[in-house]
Amino acid sequence: MTNNDEWLDRFPGLSRLETPIKQLILSRSTVIKAPKGATIFGPGKSPENMLFLLDGTVRVQQVSETGHEIVLYRIEAGQSCVLTTACLLAFDDYAAEGVAETPIRAAAIPRDVFDDLVAQSKPFRDFVFAAFSKRITDLFLMIDEVAFQKMDVRLADKLIKLANSDNVVSTTHQKLSVELGTAREVVSRQLQEFQRRGWIAQARGSVSLLDRAKLEQLAHHNT
Repeated sequence: MTNNDEWLDRFPGLSRLETPIKQLILSRSTVIKAPKGATIFGPGKSPENMLFLLDGTVRVQQVSETGHEIVLYRIEAGQSCVLTTACLLAFDDYAAEGVAETPIRAAAIPRDVFDDLVAQSKPFRDFVFAAFSKRITDLFLMIDEVAFQKMDVRLADKLIKLANSDNVVSTTHQKLSVELGTAREVVSRQLQEFQRRGWIAQARGSVSLLDRAKLEQLAHHNT
């Protein structure tokens, strides 16, 4: 386990803070762990800490009243959770859930420290809002995809992004539907069409990309 002094250096915006501010953060922060599959936060709960992810990946997803899910974004190591930031700034509860896709470690700064830093430290405030604006831009791009791009284009792009070095995607139709914010049946039909064209092969829990070039051609058709 890395010591507390090292984790600030994982975040360039924090490593440039004034020494007294850095010392305050280090003295008040705690490093927490969670196993794969753990729910880090969820709807109706209020954040108690600002979170900075040190190791692992967290999937942030929205679940509708009818049970449909859509992945909003992922938090990778070296990033902060902007949904937590938004809830802290607005004194609001979470409207989405964060699930650990891998075992994770995160540094947690208590709400009162976060409030003081936002109010008193311009470099900290700049760090918070730079990360915030970047994620908002990403979310607008996702909304554009969901609203305006054809499902075959989006599915081809998602398969390419999720494939490992052997061109295999370890996933299910249900998981892909969550990634794309659509019904499982829609994904199943489109995968069948890709298979009919000879672009993919399906097995239980996996999809193999047989003609990656064709998928890439489709994925980039509208770009």
